[in-house]
Order: sequence, then structure tokens, then C-alpha cells
Amino acid sequence: MSRICGTRTKEMNMSQTFTDENVCRFLEYLEAERNSSAHTVESYGIDVRQCALFCLKRDPAEQQVDWKAMNVYDARDFAAKLTTDELSKSSITRKLSAMRTFFRFLMREEVVTENPFLSLNPQHRSRPLPKYMTVDEVSRLLDAPKAVWDEHFTLGVSKDEESAEFASARDSALLEVIYSGGLRISEALGLNFGDLDLISGVMKIRGKGRKERLCALGHPALRAIKAYRPIRKKIQPSEHSTMPVFINRFGTRLTARSFQRNFKWYLEQANLPPDMTPHKLRHSFATHLLDAGADLRSVQALLGHENLSTTQIYTHISTERMKQIYAKAHPHA
Repeated sequence: MSRICGTRTKEMNMSQTFTDENVCRFLEYLEAERNSSAHTVESYGIDVRQCALFCLKRDPAEQQVDWKAMNVYDARDFAAKLTTDELSKSSITRKLSAMRTFFRFLMREEVVTENPFLSLNPQHRSRPLPKYMTVDEVSRLLDAPKAVWDEHFTLGVSKDEESAEFASARDSALLEVIYSGGLRISEALGLNFGDLDLISGVMKIRGKGRKERLCALGHPALRAIKAYRPIRKKIQPSEHSTMPVFINRFGTRLTARSFQRNFKWYLEQANLPPDMTPHKLRHSFATHLLDAGADLRSVQALLGHENLSTTQIYTHISTERMKQIYAKAHPHA
């Protein structure tokens, strides 16, 4: 049985694991056939198990749900229960979507003959505009690692000058790469030397669902990588195609958690809000491209979005910026 079936569902506050056979098969299908990310599989597992326990009236003695017996009224009762739990619209929408996907799988496997969740009206939710940085704010952030680690060395926070030099060069290169390609932090940290084509200025990215795409390495990113490599070699001499580009002081792949700790220092140095994240560089990348006239389809391809509607939210940001400029500049605004 898949390791996913043993995942604890914090959202349901369960002390026991739930092992409905059909749920486990569904999660294995998501992982093996749909190549869904671990995060997506875990989220679907939480949502479907929550519905299963609702059907069982939270009786821990039962483990198998008679999904064939579930009808549209049961689906509505579950939706009503989610509403009384005072969940946000986005959470309810996600859970009902997970159940629709689960029942499509059960129909495919001929476990059930109909999908009781199809008749439920989806919750309409307003998507908040993603936060992003201005070009000037991005520049300040990209300059921050050197200033931070110079100060750390001066104050004795870093172990020695070499450690400070390594962290500064590595994090500068990492930030440049994220902004240059509009990468997720996991995509940037997952880069191996075999993924980089420093001559052509492109990199191969493995995104969500293990899908691959090509992203650009701009001149600042190339310069930052060039400056980082000789310093990296002092810790990890190998640049074999399977070796990680961004490493920690022990020579192994840098983790997102380690980098995010440093990132907070860089935000403070750049005088940026503390709730900014590395992912905001990806938002900034998309926004700046659209502001400069890039077409939506190209930005979609660069971001690795499967659906154009996911990319379109950045056009709303550009529209808001246009309105602000208009309000400031037009005499009859």
C-alpha cells in the first residue's frame, strides 16, 4: 500500500490513520498516473478522508465507505457541513473539487455509476491579486545578500570570511536565477548542473507534475553563477551533471527552509515587508514581463502554467497599475 495512505491529516485532527481501500487507490492514481505533486496528493487525501469520515459519522470502528450508496443529498449534506465549519470559500471549493475528482476516478474504476458532486454549484470565490515587487524593490533585494553577509562577517555572526563569501555568492546567484526564470523556489533548488546551458543561456526546469520546460538565464544570472562556481568548488568540487547547483556548507543540496531563513535577512536589508516570500519574485517576473509588453501565451509557457486562466491573474495586476498611473497623470481622472 502506498506511503500516502499513512499520511496524517492534521486538518481532521485524527490520531488514527484512515485506510479506505478506494481512497488509497485514488491517491496512488494521482501520484503514479497523473504525476501530481506530493503536496497535491496530500491535500486531496485530507479532503477525501474528511468526506469519508463524514459518511461514517466519524465511527473509528469502520474503515470502508460504501461510496456507491452516496447520493446527491449526501453530497449536499457534506457541503453544508463544510459551511457550518466556517471554512473559507476557497477551502470549500477545493474540497468539493477534490470530491468531484475522486468520484470521476471511482466511475473510471466502475466502483460507482454516477458522480453526486457534479450537481453542486461551485463556490464562486474572489482570487486575491498576488503580491509582487517593483523593479526597484527587486533590485534592492538582489543586492541584499552581499550587504548582509559583509555585515555578518564584520559582526562575527558568520564563522569566517570564507563562509560569508560562500553564502553571499550562492544566495545572490539563487535569487538571480529565480527572478531570471520566474521559478518556484523548489524548481530553483532542484537544479542540477546538467540542467544548465550556460552557453545558450537557458535552463531545464522540472515543474509541477514532473513537467519539464525551458527557462531563460539572463546576463545578471549568468554573471552571478559564474561568480558562485569557484567559491562552491571549495566545498564541493564536483560539477557532474547530476550534482545540485545550490548546496549548503556540507556540500549537499540546499533546502528551502534553510534559504528562507536567510531570505528574511535580505528582506530586512532591502527594507521590504516581512511577509514577502521567494515566490513573490516569480509573481514579479510575470508582472514585469506583461508590463513591458510580453504576450500572455509566452508568459504562460515561461511560468509553466497548464491553463491560461492561471496566468491571466497577472493581467489584472497590470490593469491595476495602469489605473494608478492614469489616476496620477490624467487631469480628468
